[in-house]
Amino acid sequence: MTTTMQRWQIDSFDRRSLKQVEVPMPAPTAGQILVRTQAVSLNYRDLMITGGNYAWTPPLPFTPVSDLAGVVEAVGPGVTRWKGGERIISTFVAGWFDGKAPAGTFSLGGPGPGALATHVLLDEQWAVTAPRTLTPEQASTLPCAALTAWFSYFEEGSLKAGDTVLIHGTGGVALFGLQFAAMHGAEAIVVSGGADKRNKAMALGATHVIAREADWPAEVRRLTGGRGVDHVLETVGGANLGRSLGVVAPGGRVSLIGVIDGGKVEAQALDFIRSRAVVQGISVGHRCALEDMSRAIDSTHLKPVIDSVYGFADVPAAFAQLEHGAFGKVVVSL
Repeated sequence: MTTTMQRWQIDSFDRRSLKQVEVPMPAPTAGQILVRTQAVSLNYRDLMITGGNYAWTPPLPFTPVSDLAGVVEAVGPGVTRWKGGERIISTFVAGWFDGKAPAGTFSLGGPGPGALATHVLLDEQWAVTAPRTLTPEQASTLPCAALTAWFSYFEEGSLKAGDTVLIHGTGGVALFGLQFAAMHGAEAIVVSGGADKRNKAMALGATHVIAREADWPAEVRRLTGGRGVDHVLETVGGANLGRSLGVVAPGGRVSLIGVIDGGKVEAQALDFIRSRAVVQGISVGHRCALEDMSRAIDSTHLKPVIDSVYGFADVPAAFAQLEHGAFGKVVVSL
């Protein structure tokens, strides 16, 4: 085995400081596995952390990104879940295996280890078997974005055939939300700013698409006969929460996921009272749900939507594409 590895890190909270460095190859200790990274996918959270705009500030230098697909290359003493050679994907929340999240859990890619490296040390419990029907690039998109949508619908919510969901945008969580809704026979209304993205969403299974610049709340009410939608994937935040509450059906659910329009949300008390909606923050999900979702993806042959794939040397360009606004996931392939 080689004695060194490569990783990307920032030395200041400015993505222009991203640089590739060579460091000693780590060895797994008790309970750890060494993973050879095959692909990683970027999330909006990675933009916020590397730009110094996240609720948590990492120590510097810092290696970002939480989501990886790879191969177990070596195992430490006492490891029982893996033998070596298995294809795996990382969990997003370290230490959350099932049920309610216990105290002391944390996320990979800050403050846990970052995935933007040729090799990553993980606790043996922080990985699951990768879906056999997906490439490493496709599998790397699952730990955060896909699981967030899945957890919203099927762990915290009770999405069923015939329900109507409202999805904001065409990023990673949004498009997995669209695909999972279609998979389960639900109707999906997608609000998006670009005509090309709306056309692609229709091709992917959206029932209706609405231009973001239009009066989309009025159009949602018209499309649902005034009843409203059963579930909202609220990926925008800010004042958009109030508009989403205005179109949710009585007793419906709003999954609060994103903060694109800012961390401070705005809504009227009467919107909560009128809708009797459950508004719940979603912080991805547990390992058991990731395993359930992976099995469902294998059985249905669902394919994640990838906007673009970059090489390991082109990480700054991958971040730039994510910031520009991708249709689906941005992936770095090793």
